[in-house]
Amino acid sequence: MNNAYRICRTVFILTALLFLSLKNTSAETLLNPTTKTIFSPLLADPQEPQVAVMPWLGKSFLNLNIGTTADLYQSNSKNFAVGVDFGTWSLLRRSDNFKFPVDAIDYLFGINTSWKEKIRNDKLPFDEFSGRIRLSHISAHFEDGHYEPDGSGWISDPGSPTIPFTYSREFLDLVLALSAPDHRVYAGYQYIYHTLPSGINPNSFHAGAELSTPGNTYLAADLKLLPIWQSSLQETKGYRGTWNLQAGMRLNSIGLEKVRVACNYFSGISTHGMYFYRPESYTTLGFIMDL
Repeated sequence: MNNAYRICRTVFILTALLFLSLKNTSAETLLNPTTKTIFSPLLADPQEPQVAVMPWLGKSFLNLNIGTTADLYQSNSKNFAVGVDFGTWSLLRRSDNFKFPVDAIDYLFGINTSWKEKIRNDKLPFDEFSGRIRLSHISAHFEDGHYEPDGSGWISDPGSPTIPFTYSREFLDLVLALSAPDHRVYAGYQYIYHTLPSGINPNSFHAGAELSTPGNTYLAADLKLLPIWQSSLQETKGYRGTWNLQAGMRLNSIGLEKVRVACNYFSGISTHGMYFYRPESYTTLGFIMDL
């Protein structure tokens, strides 16, 4: 266990104990109380559009995410919807004088359809079945923060393709979930039907779980099986597990129901397209706004 992870865990535990000690703290369901979408966004999935500021602990980077998912149409029974997804995921370098040059950025837009049905079986620990299908385009780019300070060229990275290169993917993503007011499990499959660079396995898989815990807190985990890029072959071969573990707290006690303090531990293949070939491991601690 690295130092950053221990620090993050300690901060979360101390903060949780503080909030648990407050009087009149609500134990309401915290998984997604503010959403207006039929399918609740996945808490720990790094590919969910969101508004978030997440500094890396112990490293000079910052994740700045700006995006949302919205239902444009919902059926009268509120069990079927058609919506849109827009998102950007930016990796910023932290430098002196409050400067944050952008190293890499990903852009996503697409459409989705979602549905949910009640489960009428008292023997099961779930009372709802839901699903979502996304049809999306994502592209990624290096920015000025990935350029050498002396102007000599792009910052090189072992194993990377020759910079600049084009990264673009169009994909279909399906996720199915079983849920109750205080917990949810899900599993999904993603098929990439067009990609640049080529040579990437079109199939990937993901699964996860979310649990509401006392004191306005929650725990969530997302696991993906992603193709591994082999530089020598210029194609992918095999899969690698990619984890994102999140512990969070919704700030209900101070009237900020749509704001979460969250800690992520990420380990696996980078979420940024320009680093699709690179494994990473880091911890972030910051704020997520459910708008």
